[in-house]
Amino acid sequence: MSLASVLDAIDKHNIEFVRMEISDVYGIARSRTIPARHVERTARSGLFMPMATYAFDPAGSCADEYGCGLCREVGYGDVLMFPDFTTFQVLPWCENTARILMEPVVDGKPFMVDPRLIARNQLQQLEEMGYSLLSAHEYEFYVVDTETRKPLTKDANLLSTLRTYTDTKLLHQMMRDLPKVGVDIESAEGEGGAGQLEITYRPSFGLRAGDNAHTYKLSVKEIARQHGYMASFMSKPWLDRSGCSSHFCHSLWDSTTKEPLLYDPDSPTRLSEVGQHWLAGLIEHAPALTILASPTVNCLRRIKPNTFAPINATWGVDNRTTAMRVKFNGPRGTYVENRIGASGSNPYLLLAGTVIAGMDGIRKGLSLPPENPGSAYDADTLPAGTRELPTNLEAAMEALVSDEVMREALGPGFIKCFFAMKRKELDESLQATANKDENWERNMFFEYL
Repeated sequence: MSLASVLDAIDKHNIEFVRMEISDVYGIARSRTIPARHVERTARSGLFMPMATYAFDPAGSCADEYGCGLCREVGYGDVLMFPDFTTFQVLPWCENTARILMEPVVDGKPFMVDPRLIARNQLQQLEEMGYSLLSAHEYEFYVVDTETRKPLTKDANLLSTLRTYTDTKLLHQMMRDLPKVGVDIESAEGEGGAGQLEITYRPSFGLRAGDNAHTYKLSVKEIARQHGYMASFMSKPWLDRSGCSSHFCHSLWDSTTKEPLLYDPDSPTRLSEVGQHWLAGLIEHAPALTILASPTVNCLRRIKPNTFAPINATWGVDNRTTAMRVKFNGPRGTYVENRIGASGSNPYLLLAGTVIAGMDGIRKGLSLPPENPGSAYDADTLPAGTRELPTNLEAAMEALVSDEVMREALGPGFIKCFFAMKRKELDESLQATANKDENWERNMFFEYL
């Protein structure tokens, strides 16, 4: 979409206000809203936002004292944002309002702390190799009453129709309005926790998949508010209830011919040669990928045996206990489901990390380890040399530090900022534990993630 077509859409839909929006490192939408009459000027001159925005935790506190490099060190200066008009969407649940995603620039260069730019960079490298990624994030989330924090439903009964339709108006508005902002809904269901839902949508090629996920999460939260609820993508709000995942379903395609590349019926694994290398890369880098897929102290609480969350770097065919689940549905429908992702992750970073790992597998021609045919929670049946996934923030940080390929692909600017934020989060978590503060995690993550 061009500036001219955006201006036409603003006029056609009587848009008065436009949110100029980014995804911060935690995946939280942050924005400035401008009168629609200033969109054309903003397209030329840009819009300033504090650089420190990229170092905020969910509560809006900056990782200044941890040396993030974006606050005191630069005098709390700005980044200059320019609109990506291909992301323009009219928001049907907000009166006369539209949204455009922004791209940050510092000294005339892309600001490579921005998660969306990191994902774009990796997808461009994948394109240069001759491949395209078709993908979608598969989210679970909780819905509670805004005032009482009681869950939407009192019980947990997976796929119960009666339970799914506890509030028909809420569910139907989500299913009607999300397609209007480009998120093509496939299905909705009640999940395994009280008040837990899952709404899935169709995959898209390239960066659009990350944009869809960003749009989806914020849209669900905003629509829920209009019905007196709070929707949360916090990964493990209650230790005795189901966690919330963000499985990343994806397939590899030829960027020129637009033909799918994962499936080979004549292969012993039914995966093509390039598909085997791609999957081998995901297995090789799974420990380092964990902190991008499950990036908070709370996300990592999901990674434990017998919870349908993976605990080791394994793969299997239609196997929900492995880290990478392969689904065979013929040439065009075969895909890999990266199950390490937690709902509290940033969708752009989960996408980028998956692409980094897969590309390395292709570039190096990595050999695919044996399939895990049974339960990956049974240590006696695991392939020799299977590595465990990190289960706490310190171990997850160390896994990324130790992975040169992943670390260098993400870039020094992002790594410096990201690790400062993780050190801040870890210190605050340890302090909360020492003070026996059982509410710190929910206070930090529940409302905004």
